[in-house]
Amino acid sequence: MASLGPAAAGEQAPGAEAEPGPAGPPLPASPSALGPLLPLQREPLYNWQATKASLKERFAFLFNSELLSDVRFVLGKGRGAAAAAGGPQRIPAHRFVLAAGSAVFDAMFNGGMATTSAEIELPDVEPAAFLALLRFLYSDEVQIGPETVMTTLYTAKKYAVPALEAHCVEFLTKHLRADNAFMLLTQARLFDEPQLASLCLDTIDKSTMDAISAEGFTDIDIDTLCAVLERDTLSIRESRLFGAVVRWAEAECQRQQLPVTFGNKQKVLGKALSLIRFPLMTIEEFAAGPAQSGILSDREVVNLFLHFTVNPKPRVEYIDRPRCCLRGKECCINRFQQVESRWGYSGTSDRIRSSNMRKNKPWDKMILDLVVMGQLTHSGSCSKNL
Repeated sequence: MASLGPAAAGEQAPGAEAEPGPAGPPLPASPSALGPLLPLQREPLYNWQATKASLKERFAFLFNSELLSDVRFVLGKGRGAAAAAGGPQRIPAHRFVLAAGSAVFDAMFNGGMATTSAEIELPDVEPAAFLALLRFLYSDEVQIGPETVMTTLYTAKKYAVPALEAHCVEFLTKHLRADNAFMLLTQARLFDEPQLASLCLDTIDKSTMDAISAEGFTDIDIDTLCAVLERDTLSIRESRLFGAVVRWAEAECQRQQLPVTFGNKQKVLGKALSLIRFPLMTIEEFAAGPAQSGILSDREVVNLFLHFTVNPKPRVEYIDRPRCCLRGKECCINRFQQVESRWGYSGTSDRIRSSNMRKNKPWDKMILDLVVMGQLTHSGSCSKNL
């Protein structure tokens, strides 16, 4: 959803002089240039209505204009950026238009505790996002971008404008990728957008390795981390997932200003540690990673090693339910029972990893077909995902 180009008819650059005639009046100076508090001023503009052919054009002409305005919003007060830009921004508006487009504004101006103030301070709203909201209420135009979409979504929710919310979510959906999926998932959960959250999780499922390698992964909160670790559909080896979780724990220690020690990493992980499926690792993966990480206790390491090496396997406190990429079992097929040693081949056997998408075709029949067709080499294996 790209920016919609030039401003509404009748607007011109701040500071430009008005030209008489049918060309229409200029847009007043930008809010940031309005300076200190002043009483509302209305510049006389004769017959401007005649140049606007539709109701939409007339209302769009009033957007961010002092003409007929009866309220001002003061934004950015006390903010560092606003102070650097010359003080808070004052944006003129029209109570009737706002009340017609938002139940929150309607209650603000017409409810039992309606305000009569000519200026209303909004310290928690970004000026660019508020202008995007007003533009939508005045003209149905949507003007958002990557830098403003999240603040615009917050503002649309704050003032109960669901149509603009939908546009923001649509924009985020179109720009959803593996490298920003975790960042958008955090925002979707914060703003209670289940549809966007579901799409983020689907993207993480399909490209788990790319998603956890992105910078945004270590910035998520503990609840979002747990929500991801609980999923059965992540497409990643558990050992790599554990490595990513350790990175997150180190970043969380720094956020909480804690020394990055084994004990503190275990502390900040909390319940997330129990969601790592250690039994899904190979014994080599476990020995090279978690066993030496210091995050698990000695007793937990011993119990897991016993789980890997003895039968019957002792019970462990960690989930052993396979994730999607690890379901099923691996079977090996030797096409040739004997191989001449003069071949001089000492590498690993050829391997085929496939997933049966046809439920009506048994795996044994598929493997037999591969053998008959000559698709398996002298020593091949087929990993099947059920």
